[in-house]
Amino acid sequence: MNTGKPASNALAKAALLPDVARLAGVSTATVDRVLNRRPGVRPATVERVLKAAAELKYLPENDLYAALAPQPMRLTFLLPAGTNRFIRMMGDTVGYLHEHWAPYNVRCHVDYIESFNPEELANSVLRAGERADGVAFMALEHPAVREAVNTLAERKVPTVTLISDISNTLRTAYVGLDNRAAGRTAAYLIGRFIGPRGQKKTAKVAMIAGSLSYRAHEEREAGFLQLFQEQFPGIEVVGLREGHDDARKNYEQTKVLLEQHPDLAGIYNIGGASDGVARAMEEAGCAHKVVFVGHGLSPDTRALLIRGSMDAVITQSPQTAMTSCVRIFTNVRDGLEPMGGVEVARSQVIFRENLP
Repeated sequence: MNTGKPASNALAKAALLPDVARLAGVSTATVDRVLNRRPGVRPATVERVLKAAAELKYLPENDLYAALAPQPMRLTFLLPAGTNRFIRMMGDTVGYLHEHWAPYNVRCHVDYIESFNPEELANSVLRAGERADGVAFMALEHPAVREAVNTLAERKVPTVTLISDISNTLRTAYVGLDNRAAGRTAAYLIGRFIGPRGQKKTAKVAMIAGSLSYRAHEEREAGFLQLFQEQFPGIEVVGLREGHDDARKNYEQTKVLLEQHPDLAGIYNIGGASDGVARAMEEAGCAHKVVFVGHGLSPDTRALLIRGSMDAVITQSPQTAMTSCVRIFTNVRDGLEPMGGVEVARSQVIFRENLP
């Protein structure tokens, strides 16, 4: 029976996927790839499929807008597992700054990994590069890690070194402090706190590092020693110990130092987990006698400053550091200069009296 309705009203019927494919002049498999935002389809074909879907009202308008929007850039941050509270704060930043980063169209993920083993770190970098569009991590100076960075560069996956850089690689950028300057700052603070004793051959100072495989820690040590030689020749540096940024290990290393050098005048913790150093000092009854300078303002180091167990903390903003990484990756995605508009990391020296 003739209803009198025009044939063009056939479009009013619910369109099916084959209808979209026919109108766009492509296969149903191509339509499926486009609408499910899978890669491998030329931009011109994507545009044709979406135009056909819109004309046939195959998808609601909001879904079409979603299909037209570019996929979020997937970013992975590889951070050291352990008791370093400042590092944990950096990881937490990814969660609570997610909305702040919405205009960048990124999706960020944090993995806590064993970072002091270079082979494991290199494998973690490579695995992250298989599922991410950019990888930020704390680098170790090691051939395996350098090879991992260069392999990702060949695959067009940019890497950013965070806090500690790596030499002779194709990494995209470094986000962190001038670590040689940070070490010099620590030495200057300790030398000034020690006072006149530092002008004579009577003052001893010790260092505790996370690992000298971190270029950051190596550079801090170099700057620390250099400034003493230049300005405080009377201060003797009695040794360097590695605590792998672990509170228990730092506690044990500090106990040994205090037993070997009961006249110790100062300690510089090059890495993290300063609470372990302070606990050993407090137990030995020298927390207010031995000058103690470390890195990274966190709830732990804040408490130590307030108690007077720690004299100064050299720090940087974890929020700024992580945002800088995101900005660098999106600059690369958009074909811009990687460091364009990125804020250079600045160190702050925090005392009990200027706690933020």
